[in-house]
Amino acid sequence: MSQYQVAVIVGSLRKESFNRKLAQAIARMAPEGFSFEEIAIDTLPLYNQDADGNEVEAVKRFRAQIAGANALLFLTPEYNRSIPGVLKNALDQGSRPYGHSVWAGKPGAVLGVSVGATGTALAQQHLRNVLAYLDVPLLGQPEMFIQAKDGLFNDDGTIGKASHDFFQAWLHRYVEWVKRHA
Repeated sequence: MSQYQVAVIVGSLRKESFNRKLAQAIARMAPEGFSFEEIAIDTLPLYNQDADGNEVEAVKRFRAQIAGANALLFLTPEYNRSIPGVLKNALDQGSRPYGHSVWAGKPGAVLGVSVGATGTALAQQHLRNVLAYLDVPLLGQPEMFIQAKDGLFNDDGTIGKASHDFFQAWLHRYVEWVKRHA
């Protein structure tokens, strides 16, 4: 495959989300042949099984975008020691109706950044549990529990000097994972 499309799902709606900044910074580091596109989850209605087969346009568009991607990248904040409800809703919308999941078989990875010292570790574990059920083969190592500190991002939105090689090594592993499983 000469071009890999990576669907990026950011589990935060906050305009200045650290996780969105990280997603954008990683996309800027993408090697040739890889493109990263954030898929919006802010317009998805709450999942309701009564809508299966009669989804609104926002759900149809979301499902089509995920279905058209070769790989997945999830970036989640941690809310109350778990994933945000908006992210869980997006996962549910993409997995239904039963038997028609757009997630299944797409290689993925999970990242998260927060101001807390544990850097979204619990949210990532919960997300990994859900994604395992949805048949998303996940990159297991290296795990990335990032604490938002001064210098993580440069003024231009790129990864700071102290963390650049760390993220570049992670991205290399992710790219190899996608090539192997897509």
